[in-house]
Amino acid sequence: MRSTFMGLEASKSGLFLQQTALYTTGHNISNANTLGYSRQRVNMQAMPGYPHPGLNSPKYPGHLGTGAEAHSIQRIRDEFTNIKYRQETNKLGYWEEQTKAISQMEDILAEPSEFGINKAFDSFWKSMEDVVTDPKDSAARQVMIAKGRALAEAFNYSDKQLKTVQSNIGSEINSSVSTVNSLLRQIAAINKQIMEVEPSGYVTNDLYDARDVLLDKLNEYIPVSVERVHSGGNASAVAEGSLTVTYTPVGSSTPIILVHGRDAAEISVVKNGGVPLNGDTPLDPFEAMRIDWPADAVTQSDPDKLLSGATLPTGASYGYDTFEKGKGKLLSLINSYGYTDPVTNQVKGLYPENLAKLDQLVAEFVTAFNTAHRAGFDMNGNAGLDFFDGTTAETIRVRDGILPEEVAAADIAGELGNNKNILAIAKMQTDPASYNLGGATFQGFFKSLIGDLGVIGQEATRQEFNSATLRLTIENKRASESSVSLDEEMTNMITFQQAYNANARMITVVDETLDKIINGMGRVGL
Repeated sequence: MRSTFMGLEASKSGLFLQQTALYTTGHNISNANTLGYSRQRVNMQAMPGYPHPGLNSPKYPGHLGTGAEAHSIQRIRDEFTNIKYRQETNKLGYWEEQTKAISQMEDILAEPSEFGINKAFDSFWKSMEDVVTDPKDSAARQVMIAKGRALAEAFNYSDKQLKTVQSNIGSEINSSVSTVNSLLRQIAAINKQIMEVEPSGYVTNDLYDARDVLLDKLNEYIPVSVERVHSGGNASAVAEGSLTVTYTPVGSSTPIILVHGRDAAEISVVKNGGVPLNGDTPLDPFEAMRIDWPADAVTQSDPDKLLSGATLPTGASYGYDTFEKGKGKLLSLINSYGYTDPVTNQVKGLYPENLAKLDQLVAEFVTAFNTAHRAGFDMNGNAGLDFFDGTTAETIRVRDGILPEEVAAADIAGELGNNKNILAIAKMQTDPASYNLGGATFQGFFKSLIGDLGVIGQEATRQEFNSATLRLTIENKRASESSVSLDEEMTNMITFQQAYNANARMITVVDETLDKIINGMGRVGL
């Protein structure tokens, strides 16, 4: 026989349910502007009907409803959209850093410019024309020496500034590695909290959101994959469990675990010689990324929950060729800083290659100029000496103590008005035959360097724009699914409020009914 108070219980459950829904709506509204927050909803379900099946159950034409309850409170997230968002984050992180590195190089080389290397070359050749016009003019010779110093200083400045930026990029690599390690530790710490709470039946939606924000940030630096691991116990069906975070090197089918349960690996980046890469001199190129695990990690974690074929390596090193091209800030920074090519064993990278080109230009220029200068004679009838010292952009300088009369303008000793040697030197400006720069003149070689830089800069900017646009599209799609819409929440609030009021009114009706039964029945004739 059903209870007289059954109606009260059914409506009371409705009150509690709508109250829970209202509180969840309030939580959504409070977090409308919280970074990474996913809107939550109460999954409602009917309670088991009356009567329960059994031998002595009363006969009813059907189950009588007993109310409703909250099955779970679930956040709204689409895992596929998350994966796509993180893939585009990999690419955007890479191209953002590429664009920044190229922009810094363009600012240093600054061409066309009134003060750059190309202008210094023009001024130097112009000063030689004045010596050609009047070889006996000491002032013209002095100006030529001064312009030579200005050219050398232009190379010195560019070399110093480029190496300073390269050093800063090395420091940024070190900082990025620290950030990655911090993110891995934070994800492991959240995993630990989730693993402690979920077996009791709770669903930690806010911890899931915080963990996803960290994963989004981690994918800016390196491309990682995730695998969910059920917490066990009395975990809810909508509980998301802990995450195992893995990184798969190119050319390997074995994923490397970076986070497993409450444990996290630590990565480090080393340059040639196994020394940590931190931007200090010497600026040796990147050699490998190391992954280390705490000695007790395997015992703390459940080995049965490891992904199939995955490993927890300690001290394993992964060279440049194991990075997935075009993904992550870390690889972009390495490409800019410099690395040892595993195939050719040569140093490559944006800054090392362009510094090498400057050194090549200086070496060819100094060798050719000094050779031509030694072929002539100065005003004292002596054979010409080297005009420049040094063979790199860092070391080039006009020979210390050189005097105006030591400029070897003549091709015959003792002829003060002879300008044939300085004229031959001046022709080097437009004649590439006497040096090895791929058929280009000195300035032509430098302009090709600037041109190549402009091309890769344009490509980096285009790729950054494309990646940003695509990620924004995916981000908007994710926001349409997961973010809080105040209009929708206001509608829900009114819906739940009216349902709450209706349940309260139902309780009043049942109360009045009970009052009639209790206080009105059995009083006939009174």
